[in-house]
Amino acid sequence: MKMVVQVKLLPTPVQAAALEATLHACNEAASWVSEVAFERGQFKNFALRKHTYDTVKTRWGLGAQAAQHAIKKTCDAYTALKANLKAGNLGRLGSRRYRQATEKPIAFRPQGAQPYGDRMLSWQIPDRTVSIWTTGGRIKHVAFTASVEQLATLALHRKGESDLLERDGMWFLIATCEIPEAVPNTDPVDFLGIDLGIVNIATTSDGEILAGRAVNRIRVRERGLRAKLQKKNTPSAKRRLKKRRRKEARRAKDINHKIAKHVVAEAERTGRGIALEDLTGIRERVRLRKPQRATHSSWSFAQLGQFIAYKARKAGVPVVHVDPAYTSRTCAECGHIDKANRVSQAWFACRNCGFVDHADRNGSRNIHARAWGLWRRGAQSTAPAPPRTSGREAGRKRRTTASDARCASPGPLVPGS
Repeated sequence: MKMVVQVKLLPTPVQAAALEATLHACNEAASWVSEVAFERGQFKNFALRKHTYDTVKTRWGLGAQAAQHAIKKTCDAYTALKANLKAGNLGRLGSRRYRQATEKPIAFRPQGAQPYGDRMLSWQIPDRTVSIWTTGGRIKHVAFTASVEQLATLALHRKGESDLLERDGMWFLIATCEIPEAVPNTDPVDFLGIDLGIVNIATTSDGEILAGRAVNRIRVRERGLRAKLQKKNTPSAKRRLKKRRRKEARRAKDINHKIAKHVVAEAERTGRGIALEDLTGIRERVRLRKPQRATHSSWSFAQLGQFIAYKARKAGVPVVHVDPAYTSRTCAECGHIDKANRVSQAWFACRNCGFVDHADRNGSRNIHARAWGLWRRGAQSTAPAPPRTSGREAGRKRRTTASDARCASPGPLVPGS
């Protein structure tokens, strides 16, 4: 199973300047290659290399490996764009967003990620340093920081490309690792149902509520502060906004990792599988009042599902996705379905048998029952696990996510913790 590990580089000012010049040169070259590809309508790697390779090397001073990676990065960005257009992620054919994505070549940001192969980058993991190629020559002993777990993963499982990127003045390396999967549990004793919600992020069929109102209070406070700063629109407000950007995304990612880790550990400990709702397209299907839209759209349930899926694969825990229809209106005791059963956001009271329970816990029990029924009828794991990809494909997905193309809608980043 392919995963990535992100480590933070700690370059000296001289080393940082060399890395910045290299990243700018590589992305400027990739943008030029993109223009050539767009004009010629040629998006295949080897065919495009014939028209651009020599110019990229001489004009921007890139080495052979760096030039090839810049060309391949451009081709991968167009492949990702084509996939997003086909999937409808950039609007309908002829829409404004669709035309914006297709009527001009893809441009790469100066700080966009640049792939490095083993010939351009070497890791000295015990010393926590790397030796890395730059346009000014190879620089050695660039320090990086990582946890003990990350160091062990890098030492044992690192394989393939690593991506160099700059974010908010900080430098990172994202390394590809191939992690062995555990032997899958093909005979779970039961399933742990997980109900996902706005107020309570996740509720298990065991009755445990993971994250809830405390998290929502922080999100509302952050959203209000962001609105005030945007309204103020002074230089100091803009600096503060820039400093706080991505903060909510980092918090959500951290909480999602913790929830996923806890759920998978509990399922593994008890020999159970995990049952999740299939929420594909939920944002398009649900219509909400304006005050509810920000709350509904501000949590990444797809990310949480991906985290649970890949952690479950590592642990050998089966994952089943079930139809979420009417799980919040169905009585977990008698099966009676009625809209009136859902008394409030928090409470469920069956109109047929009188059963009363927390609404999210009742929903998670329904999810558990559906998953167990599917499994007994022979349906194996239906988790949308990431396909087994080559190193080149994994690199393309990682670079698109890491921030190279403005026009292409990025794919999901396979987490590394």
